[in-house]
Amino acid sequence: MPAIRDELGVSPSGLGVVLLAVSAGAVLALLLSPRIVMHVGPRRTVAATAVLVVAGLAGAALGLGAGRGAVMAGLFVSGLGLGNWDVALNVEGVAVERRLGRSLMPRFHAGFSLGTVLGAALGAALVAASVSVTAHLLLVAALVALVVPPAVRAFLPAPRRGGAPAGKSGQAWRERRTLLLGALAFTAGLAEGTGNDWLALAFTDDYGTSQATGSAGLAVFVTAMTAGRLAGPALIDRWGRVAAVRATCVLGIAGVLATVLGPSLAVGLAGVAAWGIGVALGIPVAMSAAGDEPGAAVGRVGVVAVCGYAAFLSAPPLVGLVADRVGVLDALSIAVVLLAAGALLAGAYRPVGGG
Repeated sequence: MPAIRDELGVSPSGLGVVLLAVSAGAVLALLLSPRIVMHVGPRRTVAATAVLVVAGLAGAALGLGAGRGAVMAGLFVSGLGLGNWDVALNVEGVAVERRLGRSLMPRFHAGFSLGTVLGAALGAALVAASVSVTAHLLLVAALVALVVPPAVRAFLPAPRRGGAPAGKSGQAWRERRTLLLGALAFTAGLAEGTGNDWLALAFTDDYGTSQATGSAGLAVFVTAMTAGRLAGPALIDRWGRVAAVRATCVLGIAGVLATVLGPSLAVGLAGVAAWGIGVALGIPVAMSAAGDEPGAAVGRVGVVAVCGYAAFLSAPPLVGLVADRVGVLDALSIAVVLLAAGALLAGAYRPVGGG
């Protein structure tokens, strides 16, 4: 983030607008993705849209020298791929979870978090080695191109599981519980996106660390989030969805406060770890809850995914605008309000039929 900001020569709010491009592309794709997944299935959707992700990452990498517009175009194309990819993966995860009869979605989302951990660690190493952002993004695009085709072969074979008829996919947007789950995904996604997008810059600018240390701070956040998602199913099976999410939200609130108000880097890093655990369960549990009834799973998962991506769409410009006035570190306090809202609304996670 600091390297991209410096190369493009933009302010925090300008950087937020650049990051807006990938989320904008994803949200646009998400509006159509339930129908696409219903017709071609998760396996084919992921395989096809991975091509857009690779092309977009490569375009953003090669466009850095041309300015902000070229980078945003590449990120937008990548977002178009990721939006469809996201819904397809979650529909597949719901189907696997339902087939096995136990909570697994947080562990599937741990794969997302693990990718972020590895990306942050790779970023820190490449910054320390003075490798360019262009080379870094091209490397990631190549890895996606190599990994996705063999990975999707392990998906369940049925192409149209768990979906309402395509003509009725919009019904989910009129369901109170589904909209509440979408609101929970939004608050959790915004709290998560605030950390993902801005922690590296906050540590670099406000804690006065190097860019490599800033990337390492982000790695602590996503590592803790990954650990929370790996442990999440055990907590959910023991306490239930509602209690597990509320407990982690409270821990996350304490973590954000320690990050923003901490007197030292060590306290800030401890706060970041608690914050990461605090946002670990919100989105994956919302996906699981949206898939409680197989016949409407695709449409409802699509609603939750749109709301989650709307959060990632909102986080960069919202935090950037606040950061222009109070500084990046203080702007992170937004996450306290979001996590509190998540704890208050957590009753919507209760499985259909009680429990």
